[in-house]
Amino acid sequence: MNGTKPVKWGIIGPGTIARTFAGGIAHSRTGKLVAIGTRDPNKPGLAEQFPGARIIAGYQTLIDDADVEGIYIATPHVGHAEWAIKAIRAGKHVLVEKPIALSSHQAEAIYHEAAKAGVFAGEAYMYRVHPQTARLVELVKSGVIGDVRLIKSSFGFDMGTVKAGHRLFANDLAGGGILDVGGYPVSMARLIAGAAQGKPFAEPDKVHGVGHLGETGADEWASALLQFPGGIVAEVSCSIMAKQDNVLRIIGAKGRIEVADFWFASGHEGGIGKIEIIRNDGTQETVEVREDRWLYSFEVDAAGEAIRAGKVEFAAPGMSWADSVANLRVLDQWRAAIGLTYDFETAARLDRNLVGEPVKAGSAVPKRSIPGLDKQASVVALGFEFFSRFADASLTMDRFWEAGGNLFDTAWIYGRGTTEEVFGDWHTSRQIPRDEIVLIGKGAHSPLVYPDQIGKQLTESLDRLKTDHVDIYFMHRDNEEVPVGEFVDAMDAEVRAGRIRGPFGGSNWSRERLAAAMRYAEANGKTAPAAMSNNFSLAEMISPVWDGCVAASDDGWKQWLKAHQITNFAWSSQGRGFFTEHAGRDRLENEELVRCWYSDRNFGRRDRAIELAEKLGRKPIHVALAYVLAQPFPVIPLIGPRNVAELEDSLSALDIRLTPEQVAWLEG
Repeated sequence: MNGTKPVKWGIIGPGTIARTFAGGIAHSRTGKLVAIGTRDPNKPGLAEQFPGARIIAGYQTLIDDADVEGIYIATPHVGHAEWAIKAIRAGKHVLVEKPIALSSHQAEAIYHEAAKAGVFAGEAYMYRVHPQTARLVELVKSGVIGDVRLIKSSFGFDMGTVKAGHRLFANDLAGGGILDVGGYPVSMARLIAGAAQGKPFAEPDKVHGVGHLGETGADEWASALLQFPGGIVAEVSCSIMAKQDNVLRIIGAKGRIEVADFWFASGHEGGIGKIEIIRNDGTQETVEVREDRWLYSFEVDAAGEAIRAGKVEFAAPGMSWADSVANLRVLDQWRAAIGLTYDFETAARLDRNLVGEPVKAGSAVPKRSIPGLDKQASVVALGFEFFSRFADASLTMDRFWEAGGNLFDTAWIYGRGTTEEVFGDWHTSRQIPRDEIVLIGKGAHSPLVYPDQIGKQLTESLDRLKTDHVDIYFMHRDNEEVPVGEFVDAMDAEVRAGRIRGPFGGSNWSRERLAAAMRYAEANGKTAPAAMSNNFSLAEMISPVWDGCVAASDDGWKQWLKAHQITNFAWSSQGRGFFTEHAGRDRLENEELVRCWYSDRNFGRRDRAIELAEKLGRKPIHVALAYVLAQPFPVIPLIGPRNVAELEDSLSALDIRLTPEQVAWLEG
């Protein structure tokens, strides 16, 4: 970067790793340390520890400093996501000490913010951008040890005794080995498994974890087995109360490679790194990697070069966004396997959004009236059954509410009740008035599709949901062996009891059974079904996604819906990914996508959606959602985003207004 102005760095959190990184800046080619943000500016020795840097009182003050371009986040783990996002929203580039966040979902939220802001964001695994790592990848790719079969790696040390208040043992600081040092062997194993397959990194398809939780709740030692596609198996371990040899071993068909303390590479202040090759015939070779530069200067320069080149993420083998998220996904599974949840991740403590602010209702998402409901509901409903933990689900739920969404989709069967429990924790922890929420519940799913299950399951649901009523309720499946009137009677009883306060109906019911239920209700003075929840999409479901599923997308259904004007809360309204760039005639690895959606008619509609999207400057999946909302009968799409980025992408389509002519053209 000769002739290019150095990146002016500020550091948030003046601890040990901050001093180490400052040394890297001082010995870099691309960076200059200009400021330190601290909550205790009068702490003795700060000026000596960070020579030449201004000492700034407060993290936000540092973020607001106009002279600072890039910010290194060196707080304890619990502050990484909050301060990274705050810095990004202020237009700053960020390099965040590992782990970049406490979960893969938080990491996705950080990178989504960086993508919107157009700034660099990276996770600071310093060894990933060191020449020794690049040389190691080259050796694996060269086949010097043959096909890779096993990878063994550890990062473990012994603190001796439990030190009360130390960050490694503190529950409130996300202490323990997995998040602090476990990410190193996991990231290396994924890097090597990827190199063996000619990829930047690999994702395991199986993760099995075990570990020991100490008296403070921190994981003091833990191990995991990772199985990768193609048969590669990795054994990784970490510890803060057990000293390990910390030798990386890559075992192949022709020999093995060993590297001691791979994260130190050639040393903190330069030196010689050694890669040992031990062949099966007994011959050995030492590959030396000599570097005079300081270890942390490499990541300073890798970030600085990306920033000056207008890039938003590291180049390989540095941690790209996808790589970083995938690494945390493994740590998520490892933590889940040993039951490691921090107190601050529970609803009792986590009552604010990711940047520590109260959750407030927004107004960007339009609302509409629903027949039989005395309040308006957002034009799309949020489903969140993909999340098993409150801390992860709340990220998307918060953002939906802050965008103006107020319609939430739950069911007795989702996650064996987890989804309902998450919602109950969410709306009570956020102290959102119940009358501002529109809540969908569902019960009587296969095999328990009987009228007497409706009241029993609704009682359980309301307890989990922490409310005394749902606004909309569906029988989740139909049982045609049961007279339809018995279902109507059971639902009517719940309406009269005030536990269902809006419309009810059937999910995955045929129009003949719905019509029969309406006739029975009218003839017997009962509350009639006034809503339904069947699949509806521009792509017609040609085979049920799950047993008992019913699609309402064909011409017969459209005529019936137009005539009856019954509201359909449509699941899989965007074709479960059929309209994304990942679907296509030549991509047959997704069995469900092929079985349920691949047809000449659907591909014709997809082609037209692509054409219209190009004209509108949008994506085909946006057109698919706009198509559902443009029907001459009421349809409310149920969307199930797996992260904040997917949520905001779906919501961005709500301003598209398709004409009847465009709708007809899309249908073909």
